Amino acid sequence: MSTEPWELDLAHSSVQFHVRHLMVSKVHGRFQAWSGSLMLDPENPARSHVEVVIDAASIDTREPKRDDHLRSADFFDVATFPQLTFKSTAVEANGPGEYTVTGDLTIHGVTRSVVLQVEGGDRVKDPWGGTRTGYSAKTTISRKDFGLTWNVALETGGILVGDKIDIALEIEAIKKAATAAA
Repeated sequence: MSTEPWELDLAHSSVQFHVRHLMVSKVHGRFQAWSGSLMLDPENPARSHVEVVIDAASIDTREPKRDDHLRSADFFDVATFPQLTFKSTAVEANGPGEYTVTGDLTIHGVTRSVVLQVEGGDRVKDPWGGTRTGYSAKTTISRKDFGLTWNVALETGGILVGDKIDIALEIEAIKKAATAAA
């Protein structure tokens, strides 16, 4: 069997994150505009591949002033670095419905290898005759590793924004129809 192309169903998918704020709570956010491609080989997951492109300006933490600050040169600098990208470099099956996906994540012009822990992959027929699949993925990164170092020291000790960023993805995809050879 060969790899199969899948279309991401963005209405049923999300790219989310959370980061510690004032060392006591977590701020949650997501990106509203993104796209990607998914190639799956169910017989040989190592031949599978995923790419995601995120519009950095589409960040949404439900606080417009904070979002504007995150778009500024203090953080994402969206005028200079308009996109965040992920391109898988390896997919490994760890057991039924469990995978490790390694890939290159680029944020703020800096590329680092990251590892996603992924679960899912069941396939279902939808009411419209299509085939769908879904995956949940998570990883944790250091924002400093990507040059995002802005912070404020707190009077009582500690910092305003944590370094550790937890990333969670929920992906639903629709199998693309086979095209006839010309």
